[in-house]
Amino acid sequence: MVVVALTFSLILTIVLGIYYVFVVVPEGRELKALRQRIGGKGSISAVPTARLERPTERLSNVDLVNSVLQQASGVSGPVERLVTQSGLKITVGSLLLASAFLGLTTYLLVKIFTYMTLLAVAVAPLGAAIPFLVVNYYRKKRFETFEEQFPESIELIARAMRAGHAFPTGLQMVAEEVPDPVGTEFKLVYDRQNFGMPMSDALKAMAERVPVLDAKFFVTAVLTQRETGGNLSEVLDNLASVMRERFKVKRQVRVITAHGRMTGWILAALPPALFVVLSFISPAHTKTLFTDPLGVKIMAVAGCMQIIGTLVIRKLVNIPY
Repeated sequence: MVVVALTFSLILTIVLGIYYVFVVVPEGRELKALRQRIGGKGSISAVPTARLERPTERLSNVDLVNSVLQQASGVSGPVERLVTQSGLKITVGSLLLASAFLGLTTYLLVKIFTYMTLLAVAVAPLGAAIPFLVVNYYRKKRFETFEEQFPESIELIARAMRAGHAFPTGLQMVAEEVPDPVGTEFKLVYDRQNFGMPMSDALKAMAERVPVLDAKFFVTAVLTQRETGGNLSEVLDNLASVMRERFKVKRQVRVITAHGRMTGWILAALPPALFVVLSFISPAHTKTLFTDPLGVKIMAVAGCMQIIGTLVIRKLVNIPY
C-alpha cells in the first residue's frame, strides 16, 4: 500500500506541476498585464491597437498544445463542440489532459493491485472517459434547461412582434431578459445578424449548436415564414403551445418510468454495496479475491458483467418520447 500511495502521489505531483508551469503561470502573467493596462500603468504606446477581426478560439493555454490541437481538427473539433455545448469554461487541452491523467492513474492502480497488464489496459479507457462523461452530463443539463426556457422565449418574441417590433428586436429582447442558456444563444444570433450575417445562416448555426428538436422546429418555422409569408407571431404562439405539450408528455413519461429507473439504480448499486459490507463483516473472504489469482479473475469478470448489466438496464428504462 505504501508503494501504491507513493506512486500515486508522484504522478499527481508531476501532472499538477506541469499544469502549474504551463497553464497557471502564463494565465497569471496575462491577468497581471491586463490589470496594469486597466489601472493606467504603463505608457500609451504600450496599449495594443484595436483589432477588427475576432481572435481565434484557443484550444489550450499552452502554445505548443494549442497549435497541435488546431492542426488535428478531426480530433479536437468534436471535443470543442462538446465543451461549447456544455457551457463549461474549460479548454479542450484541459479536458484531454484530465482524461489522459485519469486513464494513466487507472492503469497504474489496476496494474499494481492485480498485476494483470491486459486488465489494466482494458480498464484504463474507463478512467479516461470520466471527464468526458462529466462534460456530457453538464451538456445534457444545459439542453434540458434550454427546453424549459424555450417556449417562454418564443412567446416573448411573438408578443414583441404583435406590439409592432421587428423579429431581430424580439431576438434582442430574449437575449437581454432570458438567462443562460437561451439568452446566450439568442444573443449570439442577434449579434451575428447585426454584424452582417444573414438571418437564415445565424438561425441555422443556432440549430447546429443546440441539437434540440424544439430549436429545429423554431428555425424551420421562421425560415419557412420568411420565404412564404404569413403571420409569424401566430405561428410562434402555436409552436410554443406544441412545445409545452411535448414537455408535458416528457414529464409524464419520466413519472411512469420512475419505478423502473429506481429499480435499475438499486440493481446496479447492490453488488458493490454488498461487497463493501462483506469486506467489513468478513475481511478474510474478500481479501482472497485480491490475493488469489482465481479471485482476481472472478473480480474482473464480475466487474465487466456489472458494467454490461448496468448499460442494459439503462437502455431498458430510457424510453424515447
